[in-house]
Amino acid sequence: MGDVEIRPPRPEEYAAAGEVTVQAYDVDGHLAGDVGYDAELRDIARRVELAEVLVAVDGEVLGTVTVVRPGSPYAEISRPGELEFRMLAVAPSARGRGIGEALTRAVLDRARTLGVRKVVLSSLAGMRSAHRLYERLGFVRLTERDWRPFPHISLIAYQIDV
Repeated sequence: MGDVEIRPPRPEEYAAAGEVTVQAYDVDGHLAGDVGYDAELRDIARRVELAEVLVAVDGEVLGTVTVVRPGSPYAEISRPGELEFRMLAVAPSARGRGIGEALTRAVLDRARTLGVRKVVLSSLAGMRSAHRLYERLGFVRLTERDWRPFPHISLIAYQIDV
């Protein structure tokens, strides 16, 4: 990964981080037919206010992830004693460099720092490359928390003990 740094974004990086997130979702076809989600993905400033955001940077923003605590506005499936992450995204031009893995490991490190024992996430059923990453890192399916935020969107859940 070279000189890639994982850290909170600086305000001047918010726009780039939002654009990376939208591009990552869009190039994989995960925004097709979903009116408005791109605006939520772009809004890094709001996420920084309501959650914890990390970026992977090597002169430019290469990827991003949002770390969420249970009961907070971005929480979807986390419960007390768990940390959740959402919106893991790697710029299409930076894929294959271990950025997604580094960001995921940073979330696991954050959980350990906070004394949290489990990390959970929801993922679109079609995000197969992300699922391979999670499973390689030791995440297991949490089928009892699979859910549908909308009738046309199926999310599957994963967890890992840290």
